Amino acid sequence: MARTYFDEIWGKSRGRKPRPGFESIAQWIRETPRRELGRRQNSAEAAFRQLGITFNVYGDEDEAERIIPFDIVPRIFTAAEWGSLSVGLEQRVTALNMFLEDVYGDRKILKDGVVPADLVLCNPGFTPLVNGHRPPHGIYAHICGIDMVRTGPDEFLVLEDNARTPSGVSYMLENREAMLRLCPELFETFEVEPVDGYPDALGRMMQAVAPEGAPGDPCCVLLTPGHFNSAFYEHSFLADNIGIELVEAADLVVDDDIVWMRTIEGRKRVDVIYRRIDDDFLDPLVFRPDSMLGVPGLMAAYFAGNVTLINAPGGGIADDKAIYSYMPEIVKYYSGEDARLPNVETWRCRERDALKYTLDNLADLVVKKVDGSGGYGMLVGPTSTKEEIEEFRAALKANPDGYIAQPTLDLSTVPTLTDKGIKGRHVDFRPFCLSDGKSVTTVPGGLTRVALREGSLVVNSSQGGGTKDSLVLRPESERAEAQD
Repeated sequence: MARTYFDEIWGKSRGRKPRPGFESIAQWIRETPRRELGRRQNSAEAAFRQLGITFNVYGDEDEAERIIPFDIVPRIFTAAEWGSLSVGLEQRVTALNMFLEDVYGDRKILKDGVVPADLVLCNPGFTPLVNGHRPPHGIYAHICGIDMVRTGPDEFLVLEDNARTPSGVSYMLENREAMLRLCPELFETFEVEPVDGYPDALGRMMQAVAPEGAPGDPCCVLLTPGHFNSAFYEHSFLADNIGIELVEAADLVVDDDIVWMRTIEGRKRVDVIYRRIDDDFLDPLVFRPDSMLGVPGLMAAYFAGNVTLINAPGGGIADDKAIYSYMPEIVKYYSGEDARLPNVETWRCRERDALKYTLDNLADLVVKKVDGSGGYGMLVGPTSTKEEIEEFRAALKANPDGYIAQPTLDLSTVPTLTDKGIKGRHVDFRPFCLSDGKSVTTVPGGLTRVALREGSLVVNSSQGGGTKDSLVLRPESERAEAQD
């Protein structure tokens, strides 16, 4: 018998009857001809290609640049669902920042034995260089993308944290723009929270975290590694929409521990840098000496308190999946409250019993590298061949510290346009949170990624996934639905 997954529109009724409050979207799905949906979807993807909304697939010479497939059927969150999610996200992001400030400062959480000291201090993501340096306003992760999954009506789980350079927000914004243009009737039916305020919110946050010595109108820039980077479209899109300069390393120079931007009118002091470059490439004087992407002397300016770096160097430790496994304890330690958003059950293969359990159940588990991303270096046991499982078993035995394991979840599905009509496809969700040291702002929407291959649980664009718009309903929209 085929497994039955929770569908976010139909529940478990398999298309017979929508969940309460989802009648209007169900009617739209049923009554809009498939050919018309296909026409609109093709129009959106053509516009994305024309705009240059593409990403690079490293190592794929035949098709190195692609658009991420877009699905015309939106995902919908009720106001109540979103209210619960946003409170949980604020709690988690606040705890993440407190954890980062602590492990690069007094390390109380390590001294109290809540998180093993060796897991942090010997971790490749830990950056000893920033020990003892408190970034402006105490914020390390100004921008977080928290990856989540859903398994039931009220079951939302955090899959991983992204506190280095989370990407994908441009797709969230462009997806909404496409839906407003191609499916205006949906926005006449529903009162939907807007997402287009994100660039302004990001700009305000950047100004709010400027160094104390910055002028009243601090100079903010976005530092990109260049147009060969897979997310370059997003870099240029955000800089343009925030109203700041998009710069590369050659555009910046450090003089007397101050960062300056070269302009046709002469040098201009820079106060805040939203960097889309990993730590290792930021400054060849202190990190990789062969880096052509970074700015010599940038870290000296940072340590002198003359520039804010968004996100702050050292935040990569929070992205580590073994650290992730301790997030319920980390949240409890800093907030005094239980985590509102639970983790997926996780086995740390560095622990003997967990390793034994993982090796005994590889065919049923999802195994990931602790520092992996993009869906690479991952085993999905139920969909893997015996040969793949045995190869992974050998890798796991050789380096157990480098892996965690999780159960294969019954991820929720959302109706999706396929060659065979409207079918349920598995999804995840990445909301975006902004921290300025005083508050956490979560955009009422996010990036929904969808596994377009039938039965697939892997949503990453590099592995064949696509995206959907994520509509968060206003309370008045739900009241109107209930009255109909």
